[in-house]
This record gives sequence, C-alpha cells and structure tokens, in this order.
Amino acid sequence: MIPFNKPYMTGNEIENISQAYLKKQLAGDGYFTNKCEYWLDRLTGTKKSLLTNSCTSALEIASILANIQKGDEIILPSFTFVSTANSFVIRGGKPVFVDIRKDTLNIDESLIEPAITDKTKAIIVVHYAGVACEMEKINSIAKKHNLLVIEDSAHGVCCYYKGLPLGSLGDFGCYSFHETKNLISGHGGALLINNSQYIDRAEIIRERGTNRKEFSEGKVDKYSWNDIGSSYMQGELVAAFLWAQLEAAKSINSKRIAIWNIYKEGFKGLEKKGVLRTPYVPTYCKHSGHIFYLILKDQKMRNSFISKMKEQSISCLFHYIPLHESSYAKKLNLDHNELPITKSISNRIVRLPLWLGIEDKLDYIITKAHEFIK
Repeated sequence: MIPFNKPYMTGNEIENISQAYLKKQLAGDGYFTNKCEYWLDRLTGTKKSLLTNSCTSALEIASILANIQKGDEIILPSFTFVSTANSFVIRGGKPVFVDIRKDTLNIDESLIEPAITDKTKAIIVVHYAGVACEMEKINSIAKKHNLLVIEDSAHGVCCYYKGLPLGSLGDFGCYSFHETKNLISGHGGALLINNSQYIDRAEIIRERGTNRKEFSEGKVDKYSWNDIGSSYMQGELVAAFLWAQLEAAKSINSKRIAIWNIYKEGFKGLEKKGVLRTPYVPTYCKHSGHIFYLILKDQKMRNSFISKMKEQSISCLFHYIPLHESSYAKKLNLDHNELPITKSISNRIVRLPLWLGIEDKLDYIITKAHEFIK
C-alpha cells in the first residue's frame, strides 16, 4: 500500500535528542526550545513565538488571551479541524460558521461582516493547504469592528501572503508540527504573538498559570499561581527533534512543492476538460506543497475514487466533515446560514498521497487516477 502520509526524518533528530539528554533539561524552555523559537521569530517577524505541545494548545492559549467568555461569538469556517472551534467553545465561546470560497476553500471574506453582531469577539481564519486567506480585507473588517484576528495556520508554516508570513498577519498565529505536516515533531505546535501586550500573560498561561519563567530567569525568588493556564509547553526532547526539521525546512518544502507540481501537471488535461478541479493558488500567495487535492463531480464519484485507488494499493483520503453538521454542533444548537459550498466541497474533495520519497510512485498514482476517471 502506498500510504497517504509518511513522516520524513532528516537524519539529525537522534543526534539532537542525544544532546538534549546530555544537557539534562528535558521539561522544555531549554537549548533546543530557544533555538526553535528564535528560528520562528526570524522567519515570521513576530513579537514572540512560544513552542506548545500542539496547535490545539496554541489555539487554546489564544482563546484565553482573547478573553473569550460565555456567549461571546467567534466567526470561523465550518470546513476545518475540530480544534479551530473547540479551543473557543471550551471557554464558553459560540462558533458562528460562514461559508468558504469555491477557489481557495478558505473563509469567504465577503460573508464575515454580515455575520458580525454585538457579541462577536474574534475572527478565526484557516489558511487551507497553506494558501492564504484574504488577510487585507479580513484585517480591515476586524479593525472596523474592533475584533481580534486569530490565524489557524496549522498548514501554513513557511507560507506567505503578499510576501508576509502566515501566522504573522493577525493578533495571534497558531502553527502545527504534527507528524502529518511538512515540518514535524510528532506532536507539537507554536503560538505566534504579534501584539507585545500579550506576551507576558501568554508565558504565564503556558506555564500552568504560574510565573515560573520569571523565577527561572532570577527575576523573582519564588514562583506562584498568577493566572489560569495549563501544561501547554513542548518538551525539550520534542524541541530537539523539531530543530532538525526546521534546519532542513527549505529543502523539505522545495521537494514537496516539486511533488505538488508533478501532480498539478499530471491532472492539467482533465482539469481543462472540466472533469475535475485541482488546487487554486492566487499569484500573491506562496504555499509549501502541504496538500494536493482533487475536487470531483459528486460524493458518489469521490467515494468510488477512494475505493478504486485503494484496490490499486494507493491510499487517498477525503477531508473535513463540516463542523456545523457534527453531532456536537447540533447539540449546541448553533445558528448558521446555509453553507452550500462547504457541504459541496466536503462531499467531493479527495487528497492524494504526498510525502518525501514518493517521487518514484507518482507516475503510477497519476496513471491509476486517470484510468478511474476515464
């Protein structure tokens, strides 16, 4: 079976983990954590980056920093992973789902302002497949209505909007280093803080609500409970693994884009005939080859495609089940407009395998896909 994903190792991860072992600082905020955070600071120009144990944790910290209270509304797409909503629901926030664009599959910026009420607190954008949302328009709306903008940039490390790094364009940016992403640590993430007024509190929240960082830096003689928080920090062994990935980021992403381009070329003819759609990337966006997908005619064709490709030992996957159609969303009795594009895309999208080392299998995958579609 050609797997959908295969985690890529640079070869330097074990050496870094051995160094962390010898340094005997394993809980986090050590040598490798600092190297990773400095790398992220330089990449994005953010005021402060903080490694976390997941992108979900980064989103939860952002929710606390945004002071989400019971009944506060958060505008976001329904076509996203559950953490995008759950991180705010857990604080009492109420998701307000809006539809996505047909082209990029990102939140439709034209639908955001009509969804704003006097209870709206924040706009959550999701840069699907590392292709940027229309951030100029979204930030303009947020500024007009005094709302926070939080970027779920789980797919967006090393991706850009008009030359600006994703994750650096809102008040907070959230990255993922899960093993399914381009740059991995097994399970990890990062919070980018683009407004310096939130830095001190973010560090306390990440440290279970204590001022341990000030204590470790000798600024206070003991640390204590200062705020709410949880155990959101990434461990030092995980950061050591991640550092090997970040050092190789340019090479990893360029190789993934090369694979993505082979897929794009391989389905160009079928797309011209109107048989299917491939990813659309605006000229002012730079992605990192994280996902390559096809949008087929209907759900029946999509499901049959996945089944037939599996028979050819090729693992292809659909993607998000819309959050507004989930059992928990129905339990919350959330109001939302009809989301026809979200529903249509969710029923028709299929993702093709994409990982470093798959290069010699691409012709086979493309050929079998063509055979099915014909």
